[in-house]
Amino acid sequence: MYSHDTMGLGHIRRNLLIAQALASPPIRAEILLISGIRQAGSFALPPGVDLLTLPAYRKDADGRYHPHALGNDVAALVRLRASLIRAALVQFPSDLLIVDNVPQGALGELAGLPAEARRLAGTRCVLGLRDVLDHPGAVARQWRRQRNAEAIAAGFDHLWVYGETAVYDTASEYGFDDALRGKLEQIGYLDPLEHHGAGATALPREIVGPYSLCVVGGGQDGWQLAEAFARSRFPTGEQGVIVCGMRMPEDRRRLLAAIAAGRPNLRVLDFVTDPIALMREARQVVAMGGYNTVMELLALGCRALIVPRVRPRLEQWIRAERLAALGLIDVLHPDALSVQALGQWLASGDDGRPDVRTRLRFDGLARIRHRVQQWLAPGPSHFQKETPDANA
Repeated sequence: MYSHDTMGLGHIRRNLLIAQALASPPIRAEILLISGIRQAGSFALPPGVDLLTLPAYRKDADGRYHPHALGNDVAALVRLRASLIRAALVQFPSDLLIVDNVPQGALGELAGLPAEARRLAGTRCVLGLRDVLDHPGAVARQWRRQRNAEAIAAGFDHLWVYGETAVYDTASEYGFDDALRGKLEQIGYLDPLEHHGAGATALPREIVGPYSLCVVGGGQDGWQLAEAFARSRFPTGEQGVIVCGMRMPEDRRRLLAAIAAGRPNLRVLDFVTDPIALMREARQVVAMGGYNTVMELLALGCRALIVPRVRPRLEQWIRAERLAALGLIDVLHPDALSVQALGQWLASGDDGRPDVRTRLRFDGLARIRHRVQQWLAPGPSHFQKETPDANA
């Protein structure tokens, strides 16, 4: 499984969720996760799963890539990462390769490698996509420039969309041709509550009583939302809790800590690997619009206000608008973000949300398990797998 992981935690967390589903009985796969985020090692790995962490990129506000630490030559870093990925595919010949989101990898580092894996090891290759990628015009330009349709035709057997058409009809919105549609399956949403131990983490001891929660993903561009939340008025008798994210700039962390020092009802936490426990117990949640964060909030049935990122992509805004139109979340454009706007929403209270699980499918992991069992059953595997339990 490959995820380029240039911004935020969504890709690695999605791959970990799928990895756990495939490493568990009855499949019991052996899985190598290839990740481009240095904090990938902070996550607990299921039995049968190991991790190759690539030297990291960072993405600036305009969407341009740079080495995170290794000098200034991004082309050299692309070559290094590509050679590591190729070595993994050659030395760990696999029944299945699942690529997250980018058919040719970040900056083309995966170009040609899925097709090579198919030739060398008969590997079945899957490209997994979020339901929303960006505004259709932007996607058309990017896919044409990067020749993504050709890459999918040459290197991938299947195209999974982690979503459903009731929210966003991915194939129609992006004008996929018959060849792409023939490989596409709308898998449904992946239930984050199926993650082993999801939400089992104890709440930090400094959180006492009812609270509103603010989460900003990786935090690199979430500090404005966090600061507005920190300065907002919380309902009487309620705490405010902020999770900074692992990539929030240090000066912004210090600013939030200084605000909290003057507010006894505000707590500021650093990076947490499992935010579900905090979300589950929160009275309400203010969040950026990353795919995984939104799925967690929906799966939990949280009262949520999403303040999505709108640059350099409109992906988060489009998804949030569609979900708001279904009455499942509230949404605030970041240009309208203010202390007053957040305070008003926090004070407005519960407004009787519908049961999300009656409106959206969260059976994506079950569908993935079923598909992979079908594919692996007919012939021999590259790996020894235990005999499934009779009652599995």
